[in-house]
Parts: sequence; structure tokens; C-alpha cells
Amino acid sequence: MDRAKPFDIPKREVWEAFKSVKANRGAAGVDGQSIEEFEADLEDNLYKLWNRMSSGSYFPAPVRRVDIPKSDGKTRPLGIPTVADRIAQTVVKRYLEPKVEPYFHQDSYGYRPGKSAHDALEVARRRCWRYDWALDLDIKSFFDSIDTDKLMLAVRKHTDCRWVLLYIERWLKAPMQLADGSLVAREKGTPQGGVISPLLANLFLHYVFDAWMARQHPDIPFERYADDAICHCRSEAQALSLRQDLEKRFAACGLTLHPEKTKIVYCKDDDRPGEHPNQSFDFLGYTFRPREVKWPDGQLRIGFTPAVSGKALKGIRQTVRRWALQRHTQWSVEGLAKEINPVLRGWIAYYGRFTRSALDTLYTYINGKLAWWAYRKFKSLRRSKVRAYAWLQRLRRRQPDLFAHWSPNRTRGRAMGAV
Repeated sequence: MDRAKPFDIPKREVWEAFKSVKANRGAAGVDGQSIEEFEADLEDNLYKLWNRMSSGSYFPAPVRRVDIPKSDGKTRPLGIPTVADRIAQTVVKRYLEPKVEPYFHQDSYGYRPGKSAHDALEVARRRCWRYDWALDLDIKSFFDSIDTDKLMLAVRKHTDCRWVLLYIERWLKAPMQLADGSLVAREKGTPQGGVISPLLANLFLHYVFDAWMARQHPDIPFERYADDAICHCRSEAQALSLRQDLEKRFAACGLTLHPEKTKIVYCKDDDRPGEHPNQSFDFLGYTFRPREVKWPDGQLRIGFTPAVSGKALKGIRQTVRRWALQRHTQWSVEGLAKEINPVLRGWIAYYGRFTRSALDTLYTYINGKLAWWAYRKFKSLRRSKVRAYAWLQRLRRRQPDLFAHWSPNRTRGRAMGAV
């Protein structure tokens, strides 16, 4: 029989947390332990974690820093906790999330149950039709800049549970381990990559931005997804005033608006003939800008609408290029489709939600890579790349559902394009 513990944490919660972490997979932390290795001695590992958390002797390991390349050539630092730490964070998240969720703003969409990026994009699209101006907010190094003292004040507004407060504070203070093994102390911020970080970031911005906007600017609607936000204004003057107010508000809370990336945008369409240097913004992988669209009456008009962004397309092409499909000539064409279709379906489902025709250039690019694969695989096609394209065309006619982007209900059947 276990002795009485200072903290009453049900063992069932640790088990449920493990199942969630396993489903989300993820890389190993500083201890190098994978989920599979943790699971090899699951009962003992979960008991040890529960015992440490229940007794107050749980201390997180350092967070492993991984630099993820960005499309602009820079990198984004991620902090990868160990498997055990991810399970512990999930236990706390499962306790805290139901307590804070009812207080969150209806237009906060990031990492929340029942809300999605598509929801935020749809609302932003409708509001861009109704409001002439938008303020595109970019918070500089948000996750690394969070004032942890102010964050803990926000957490304490929603819970006085001792073990929840204790472990959140320990995670916020856990050092970062760099690639060379050195440790860097952290005095502020919550690392991207942690299970608890999105919830804490939402809670922080709820008080810094969402609730403040509702009090100070109730007539200005917005959509926020984590640290990305779009505010809708009726005039350029209103947008300028809001930007100035937000600069002061964020500065008071330890945050900084990026001076170049934060911008005022004119949502130009057929009913808005004016001009402005900025007539587009990027939000959640989509570019909102004036485009020719077909209206319900069948007429083509200029509307301010979203489509997959050039930055997102560039990132997808880089991913496809890294696949190096032409090297995998050991696969059958069915095997090739099985390998890449899950990723293709994900891209199509996300980026094809609005202005699906904007994906046509991507489909052409992928077809070029498939033709190059066929050119390398089949000796009969090596005389000419034109033959490889003709072979691919015939295959598409015979098996239109073989590749995800070929399906008739997903693409309009344009030409195969060039390598």
C-alpha cells in the first residue's frame, strides 16, 4: 500500500496522459529516450513518475533545444521535453484546461478544443468583406519573451492547486540544453514544443490582448491564433490609433510588436477603389489579398479573399524536394503513392479550403517529380522526359485516384506541367 502523498494525483490521470503523448509521438528529449523505449518498461516508468509527482519530488529535466529552419532563412527554436516530462505536462494540462477554457475569448482559436485554424480563417474572410482596414499583428519572439511572473499571476487567477502551480513554475525555470550539451538558464518565456506551452501562452495573451481589447476597443473585432492576430478597423486612422495603443500595452507586459512585420492593410475590392501601399497580409499559411472571384450572380469581380501563401507553397516544395523521389526507384508506383498520399492529403485538406485553384502550381510541381521518378525507374522511358510525362498521363487516366492530388473532386485536371 502506498503511503499518503502530499499531492492527490490519480494514477489514472498519468495513464491517460501517457496515451495522449504516445498518440502525438514526438522526438526524444535530453535523455535520448524515445516513446518506444519508455513504453518498454511502461508500468515501472509510469509508477515512478506518478510517485515523484505525488510526493513533490518531481523535477523536470532540461529542455533540448532544436532549431527549425524558417522560410526566410532564419531558425525557430523549439524546446523538446523528455517523454516523462511531456506526460507530466499533460497531467497538468488535463487539470488546468477545463478551468481556463470557459474564460477564453470566442475569437481565440489556437490550440483550443473545438476550434481550428480554418475557423479563424473563415471569420477573418467574412470580416475583411465588412471592414475596409486590417491591422496585422506580429509579436516579436513571443514564446521567448513571456514574463513568467505575470504568467503565474494569470495561472493563480484560475487555480490554487499546489502541485499544478509548483510544476508549472519548475517547467518555466528548467534550463535549455544546446546541441553542444551546454545548459542555458531561462528567466522568461515558455519553450515552443512543450505540451503545456500553448495553454500557458493562450492564458497569457488572454489577459494581455483578448480581455484588454474587449475592454478598451470593444468595437474592433479580431481573430487570434496563438500569437498571430488580425484586427479589423473601419478606417486607417482607427488602425493607426489601435497600433499605437497596442505598442504601449504590449510594452507594459514585456512584449514587443515587430516594427516591420506589423502592418496596416487596405482590404481592397471592387467596392473599395482607394489605394494603399499594403493590400495583403499573411495569416495561418494563407495570403489575403484582392483576387478575381466569381460572385453568386456569375459575374467576375475583385474580392479580398484568402489563398495558400507563397511562403507556404515554397515550404511545401522544399519538403517535396527533400523527399528525392527519383532515388526511390525500388518502389512500385502503388508503393510510391502509399508513401506520399497521407502528406498530400493533409496539404490539400488544409490549403485547399479556400481558393483551391491556387494549389494548381503545386500539383504541377509534384507531377514533375513523379515524371522524373518514372524517367529514372523505367528503362523504356529514359530516352525522353516527354515519354515519362505521357506515361504519367496514361496512368492518371487509368487510375485517377492513385495520387491524392489527381482525384477528380480535388483538382480540376489541368495539364501535367514540366519538371
